[in-house]
Amino acid sequence: MSQTVLTDTFFTNFDLHPLLQKGLDEAGFTRCTPIQALTLPVALTGRDVAGQAQTGTGKTCAFLVAMMNRLLTTPAVAERKDSDPRALVIAPTRELAIQIEKDAKSIGRHTGLRTALIYGGVDYDKQRQQLKDGCDIIIATPGRLLDYFKQHVFSLDAVEVMVIDEADRMFDLGFIKDVRFIFRRLPAREQRQVLLFSATLSHRVLELAYEHMHNAEKLEVETDNVTADRVRQVVYFPAKEEKMPLLLNLLDRTNPSRSIIFVNTKAAAEKITDRLKRQGYRVGALSGDVPQLKRQKLLQRFQEGQLDILVCTDVAARGLHIPAVSHVFNYDLPQDAEDYVHRIGRTARLGAEGDAISFACDLYAMSLPDIETYIGQRIPVANIEADMLVMPQPREQDAQYMADVAADSAAFGDKVEQREKDGSPRKGSRSRGGRSGDRPRGDKPREPRKPRPEQAAEGAEAAAKPERAPAPAAGENTEGAERKRRRRRGGRNRRREGDAPVAEAAANPAGEGNRQPRGERRPPRERGNGESNHSRPSRHVAITSGKQAEQEAPKKVGFFRRLSRFFTGR
Repeated sequence: MSQTVLTDTFFTNFDLHPLLQKGLDEAGFTRCTPIQALTLPVALTGRDVAGQAQTGTGKTCAFLVAMMNRLLTTPAVAERKDSDPRALVIAPTRELAIQIEKDAKSIGRHTGLRTALIYGGVDYDKQRQQLKDGCDIIIATPGRLLDYFKQHVFSLDAVEVMVIDEADRMFDLGFIKDVRFIFRRLPAREQRQVLLFSATLSHRVLELAYEHMHNAEKLEVETDNVTADRVRQVVYFPAKEEKMPLLLNLLDRTNPSRSIIFVNTKAAAEKITDRLKRQGYRVGALSGDVPQLKRQKLLQRFQEGQLDILVCTDVAARGLHIPAVSHVFNYDLPQDAEDYVHRIGRTARLGAEGDAISFACDLYAMSLPDIETYIGQRIPVANIEADMLVMPQPREQDAQYMADVAADSAAFGDKVEQREKDGSPRKGSRSRGGRSGDRPRGDKPREPRKPRPEQAAEGAEAAAKPERAPAPAAGENTEGAERKRRRRRGGRNRRREGDAPVAEAAANPAGEGNRQPRGERRPPRERGNGESNHSRPSRHVAITSGKQAEQEAPKKVGFFRRLSRFFTGR
């Protein structure tokens, strides 16, 4: 930690619990940063605090010290169950929650306070059991925390300290309703302490503070610039297709020890990561699509120096303390000015120096005026030299890095790529057999409808009959037999070779009671477009059979007729 950002206030100046002070000494915390020196005198007395300071100035340590000291010096409520937490820390992202839990274990290693880290994307039952076993401090993201709370896994009745970190980000990510829900389930304002910290105390954040906090003290670290003073900012104006060669040449020229490249979309993160891998860099991608365990592994490798570059979306723009990040590249300018401040805040932390290089291409250049207005200064413009747009030669691949990439692929895998290798269509794609992508996941293809028993019997009977009808028996109407045969063949005038025409069949004598045969039929009308010259089959037989069925059916007796028969006996 640079001595230039530290104050003359020592942690030993405060009356901290001896076990907590011992953990601070072993972790290397001796002198306070400005936000710590401003916050601790107020927070240690039990008052609510709404603090604002730049990123990387030690806000996490400030609320952890105040929270742990209260838990160590104040007894828990008598009605508290072992599964009920005494303190609650809410963070907007998983990475920030993991970072807070790591700092809490470092500072409170001798306190005996039990912490539980709760967030999505990992083993659900394991975290549930951890809460049932009991803890003193819950560090969580809002979604998974409320899930367990609504299942009555724990209660908030014994909470003494509530901490909201990166409060403005809660609004951006849509968690503010969950935060208000949690506030309404806490004990009364006079019985608990609320510590709220943010890089920007906007109007909506202050409204939240005044609504749910008890006489909160607003504390701000005065600074001339919104961004860190030791960040060297510069902006280039390349075309969209010039960004990749410009990035590769800047990486070769600056040779950063550890750098982060920010993009606006997950697709861009994957594309840039793949290109940098082929260029020979040790790089990892961090976005919302990456599984949580893999994200933690990538962050650990990046912090340990096994990766040189981390390509990520704004999921890593806040709260992560990664030491020795020398360069931050805004491959895509953020559309929100606050995100720009948090992105470049990953470098020049705690008094160190760093560089922030931004690309204002034709897609995102319109965000630059809002960014400069928000930070209160003009970002210097750098010229693009001609040789900076020539694609450099690839580097030699690192064998250990390639082995780690292969191990990650085997451990986590890519389901989409696996489906493509198997040859089966991806979700939403259309196969030759039809629109398989329109069917919801897990639905089975429709089975053919089974015929009803009477339909099956008719089908079997029709299959058993020969294609040509037998000769009519004596006395049977020849014309009726011919009409039935034509109907089975699909048309009135369709006949095979050797069949007698209708006129010849009509010349035969008719049986008694049969209709007289019709005369010579008119030829069918000519149809265009190559259609067949047969007309629709006659429905006379079907209509006649229907009338006969109506005549044979017994006549229905009315209600009054049945009533009369009942009384008269007729």
